[in-house]
Amino acid sequence: MSIRCLIVDDNESFLGVARELLEQEGLDVAGVASTTSDALRQVQLLRPNVVLVDIFLGDESGIDLARRLTEDGLTEAATVILISTHAETDVADLIASSPAAGFVPKADLSASAIRRIVNGRVG
Repeated sequence: MSIRCLIVDDNESFLGVARELLEQEGLDVAGVASTTSDALRQVQLLRPNVVLVDIFLGDESGIDLARRLTEDGLTEAATVILISTHAETDVADLIASSPAAGFVPKADLSASAIRRIVNGRVG
């Protein structure tokens, strides 16, 4: 299955690095967004099958965005994956309260980490 993703993060330098890394590893990065409103617009426009969402999205909440994406039916065919610079143990409560399919620390971001979550959701 081809993975077409949208990366949502308020850090512009991370967006560039993550896009380059994931594209080098064979994923199609359809776009990037840095705010909730931009992410919602991009999801409707680009129809990605994976949405990577930073838990701490500047002044906004990535958890709230993940909830909107899944509960509003905007990502019926997409897997929402949370990302963060924080260790999983530090944000475990937030991850558990979210409707996201999984979590990847930014330091461990890779196409294989994303594929493992997507395949776990599908399989």
